[in-house]
Amino acid sequence: MSDSWKLGGDLDVARVGYGAMKLTGWPRGERPERETALAILRRAVELGVNHIDTSNYYARDGVAANELIKTALYPYPAGLVLVTKVGALVEGPDIALPPSEHTGLTPDGLRRGVEANLRSLGVDRMDVVNLRMGDRGHDRSAIAEPLQALMALRDEGLIRHIGISNIGLAEFELARTIAPIVCVQNQYNIANRDDDPLVDACAAAGVAYVPFFPVGGFQPLTAEHLATVAGRRGASVAQVALAWLLARSPNILLIPGTGSLAHLTENVAAADLTLTDDDLALLG
Repeated sequence: MSDSWKLGGDLDVARVGYGAMKLTGWPRGERPERETALAILRRAVELGVNHIDTSNYYARDGVAANELIKTALYPYPAGLVLVTKVGALVEGPDIALPPSEHTGLTPDGLRRGVEANLRSLGVDRMDVVNLRMGDRGHDRSAIAEPLQALMALRDEGLIRHIGISNIGLAEFELARTIAPIVCVQNQYNIANRDDDPLVDACAAAGVAYVPFFPVGGFQPLTAEHLATVAGRRGASVAQVALAWLLARSPNILLIPGTGSLAHLTENVAAADLTLTDDDLALLG
């Protein structure tokens, strides 16, 4: 199993990265103290993480993921890949509107989103910008105009690569006729495999698949099998769940988030956990 992936064909990233959302407690939930958050980011890089997923959306009560990243890591080490997302909001004023009226998906909204990320991270160009589609009711055609707007921003030099998030297989196929897509970010884990066809389609196209919520939501039987394999391997259940994703397909890149230094170390170590055929058969 390869331990890295060339994102967009030119950005060499470790397959286990880090998602910064939990550093802010956004949209709700606990967050670490500021010094702990900064220490987590610095330790992640020390452990070999060079793919950090963030967004200007990730901010609550004066705590913003991008500001933490810049404070902890700027000037950024060579090879560090920063990935953000713009588009439909998960919460905020857009959430009550029909998907076609989400202001974050308009050309002006997308430009504002990209420029906000550039300012808050202190960079001139984003390595990857994911277009996040809405949660409800959008049809295939809704993706075309936002992708064209991001392509224009790429032509201006503000974006290096484009990805898409919260989409289905039909939208993925349409998106690839409009823009060179380098990654898809959707919910997927051992207990939620609805995206199996999309994972395989991405792999066939040489496109990275980046699951969010990679750990959690396990059904009782799944949890039991994970615990059995964890006992065999001397690992945690979370490590087995992450290792299963890495074994599922070589194009899967992980961005587990945590507000704990201990859990960060555990998550990164999942890259070294090799599941046997018997383990994989039990996990299904």
